[in-house]
Amino acid sequence: MSGVIGHVAIVGGGPGDPGLLTLRGFDLLKQADVVLVDRLAPHELLEGLRPDVEIVDVGKAPHKQRRSQEEIEELMLERARAGKRVVRLKGGDPYVFGRGSEEAAACARAGVAYELVPGVTSATAVPGLAGIPVTQRGVTQEVTLVSGHAHPDDPGSTVDWERLGAGGGTVVVLMGVTHLPVIAERLVRGGRPEQTPVAVVRDVAGASAQLVTATLATVAEAAREVRPPAIIVVGDVVAEARSL
Repeated sequence: MSGVIGHVAIVGGGPGDPGLLTLRGFDLLKQADVVLVDRLAPHELLEGLRPDVEIVDVGKAPHKQRRSQEEIEELMLERARAGKRVVRLKGGDPYVFGRGSEEAAACARAGVAYELVPGVTSATAVPGLAGIPVTQRGVTQEVTLVSGHAHPDDPGSTVDWERLGAGGGTVVVLMGVTHLPVIAERLVRGGRPEQTPVAVVRDVAGASAQLVTATLATVAEAAREVRPPAIIVVGDVVAEARSL
C-alpha cells in the first residue's frame, strides 16, 4: 500500500514448543524491530533476537493488572507508524480464539500494512502430542472447537453446551478448566452419556506436562488439581490416549 509506514506481522507461535513455529514466523522474528508477546507464546524464541529489539510483554495473566486489547492494538499501531517492523507474537493460531482478526482489522482501519502468519493451533496439536487424535476413522469424523472461557450461565456466552451434548463427535474445549464441572454437567444434561471419555491435557510440550483421563461423570474430581491453561477433549477418541 502506498504511503504506509512500518509493518505488522501477526504470528501464531504454536502450542508451546519453539520448534513448532513456522519458518515464516521465525524469519519475521529475526527481522523484527519490536515484538509484542503474549503469555502463552514460546518465549524461548526471544532469546535469539538482536539485542536492540524492543520486547514488550502484553500477556494477559489471570488476576494480574494487564493491558486492554485496545491498548495492545494502539501500541502495535504506534510502533508501526514509527516505521518499525512489528511482530505480534501469539500462542497457537491467531485466528483460533486468539483475537488475531481484531488486530488485523485494527491495522486495516489505520492503513498499516500487515501480514497474518498462521500457527499450529493447540486445539488439535496438544491432544495430538498426548496421543489423542481428534478424529479417527471408525470412531468419529466430526470435531467441534469451542471456548470455555465464559461461564455457561454468563449472558455473554454464545456456546449452547446442551446442544453440543446432544450431538456426536469430538468436542475440544479451550480455556475451560475453570468451568469444567459445569461444562461436564451441561453436556450430560444435553444427552452425552456420563461414561463418555474425557481427557484434560496441560503443558504437553513443556516440563510440567499432565494428562488426566476420566469420564464426564468423574472428570470434575479427577482434574481438580489441573491448572489452566489446558485442553479438554470429550469423546471416544480419548480411548486412544498415550502416556506422556
